[in-house]
Amino acid sequence: MQILKNTNFDFLGKKKPFITVSLLLLLAGGISLALKGGPRYGIDFRGGALMNVKFSQPPKEDAIRQALGEKIPGEVTVQPIVGTNEVMVGTELQSETQLEQARRLMIETLAATFNPSGNKPDFNTLGQERLAELLAEPLQKAGVALSTDQIRGLAGAMLQHRDTPPRSGLLTSFDELKSVAGVTPAVLGVLRQEFSLGAFAIRSVEIVGPKIGRELREQALMATLFALGGMLVYIALRFEWIYGVAAVAAVFHDVLVTVGLFSIFDKEISLTVIAALLTLVGYSMNDTIVIFDRIRENLKLMRKESFPRLVNISINQTLSRTILTSGLTFLTVLSLWLFGGQVLNGFSFALVVGIIVGTYSTVFIASPILIFWQNYLEGRKHRRLRGESVRPREAAKPPAAKAAR
Repeated sequence: MQILKNTNFDFLGKKKPFITVSLLLLLAGGISLALKGGPRYGIDFRGGALMNVKFSQPPKEDAIRQALGEKIPGEVTVQPIVGTNEVMVGTELQSETQLEQARRLMIETLAATFNPSGNKPDFNTLGQERLAELLAEPLQKAGVALSTDQIRGLAGAMLQHRDTPPRSGLLTSFDELKSVAGVTPAVLGVLRQEFSLGAFAIRSVEIVGPKIGRELREQALMATLFALGGMLVYIALRFEWIYGVAAVAAVFHDVLVTVGLFSIFDKEISLTVIAALLTLVGYSMNDTIVIFDRIRENLKLMRKESFPRLVNISINQTLSRTILTSGLTFLTVLSLWLFGGQVLNGFSFALVVGIIVGTYSTVFIASPILIFWQNYLEGRKHRRLRGESVRPREAAKPPAAKAAR
């Protein structure tokens, strides 16, 4: 399918502004990384505990940060999730023994700060077994005749209702449980008497040891390098080695620009971001191979065309394909970035940036490298021919003539 036919845009004539933009982005990203001491790694790579906490009211980030900072050593991060009453609370840990201790301290500190009154168990933080255990005796006293298995089933049903959106782990009133099968007025009375409803709920907890974080960081780097190396070998075998160098240089440029923008916008690099970078490597390489393949075909069909002209024609011939694939993919990842939520924000941001940068790097980075190399080879060939044409004439002159010169 072609949406544009017989185009003749002078892409390579506009390469200097794009190369300038790339150099500025690389410079800005490099300065940002140098000032910040490298990328900002997520919990996956630096090790620590990360909790997703949902509050009944808009949370006070400073209060959370101050309360946790007084109890837990090291850096404490509090990142709000836009459009919700949720925050991502992270702590950086230096030893494996601190992991469970930090998790417990985080929960206890939040409870003491936001649920300071009363000694009743918080219904929003209980699991099924603990809730069933606490319900057994009060239900019996209230005259609710249920067996142990029935109480456990009732507890599971109430917690499933609690954890289902839009509540997502946080009840603000026990009346919200009225629709659960088995929750009678007597059961509701026991719940109100024996339990409290805290102002927050722990939606998820992730814990990664520092040693594992370092190993993951090293493995992610090696995976990216091996991907680039494998693609270099493949393209060198399928085309020529200079094509492989140009393609890998363009992809390497894309990765560096993306990582630099992550540093500039102070975004974390996590395992999902590494997955996005590897996806970007494959996507950008595929786009480059399509244009390189057309260049190879045109080398046989347009022998009289100059190489820069031939490359420009090849880019124009594949323009419709580039617009269709890049445009549709961009709309998809843009939607994911805008509406995918905080968890997928880094992943989708990397793809949004990568598709934009990867598309223009194929045209304005990889292709100019081919042209530069071709011009270099032709220049060397002309110099060699000129040298060969001069030396025989000099050799034919008599020694006296050479001396006279």
